Amino acid sequence: MWSHDVAGVERATVLAVSPEAVEELDGWLLAFDSGTVGRAKSAAPLQHTACDESVVGKIAARYAAHDLAPIFRLPLLACFDGVRRELALRGYSAERPTLVQLGSVSAMRATFTQPPAEIATSPDAAWAALFLGEGFDPVDGASRVAKLGSAHGSLYASVREAEATVAAGAAAFSHGWASVHGMRTAPAFRGRGMAGRVLAGLAEAALSRGFERSFLQVEASNVAALALYQRAGFTTAWCYEYWRPA
Repeated sequence: MWSHDVAGVERATVLAVSPEAVEELDGWLLAFDSGTVGRAKSAAPLQHTACDESVVGKIAARYAAHDLAPIFRLPLLACFDGVRRELALRGYSAERPTLVQLGSVSAMRATFTQPPAEIATSPDAAWAALFLGEGFDPVDGASRVAKLGSAHGSLYASVREAEATVAAGAAAFSHGWASVHGMRTAPAFRGRGMAGRVLAGLAEAALSRGFERSFLQVEASNVAALALYQRAGFTTAWCYEYWRPA
């Protein structure tokens, strides 16, 4: 089953957001970064099996060595109950429930009939400008542009209106997965099928590269995005929370 490839999904996730450094420790993948992208600066388990809660202290020490606050990207599964208790005892709190969703590239492409987005091998100024425009946090947007834009081998989708990019996204390809990242639509163009065109363009690119398995990550509170991804055939494999020091 695709959902059993936890390690592949986590390794592909980290490569797609190009952190400043990566380490492995006791079955966990540790990403280190000074930017705002949570996936680029958090620790996640490579298997969904019970682990010794002593790993919390070991991981915290590695983040301290990088002069960074430790962040744990912890799935909401019973096998991590001990880790959650240890984090709570240390004063951490959980936030931002996020769904890891898996899907078929073929199904994603077949869902949307409008013209697919343009695809480029590097993000241009108009693609980047969308992340910095009205309705988005400019500091977080700049960090996401830097992280997604420097990922090796990624592709960048743009839907343009009058020279401006009004919808955008990116796809990364590694460990047997085509992953979708950085989906954005300008507020004035939402509800017009632009995001579907982005997914269609990324799916065509993935199929041309021979990829069929796809995943994405979406905050559980993002109702509009969840509806879009459900239409495209994505289903939730697991949910995680970010645990940070209080």
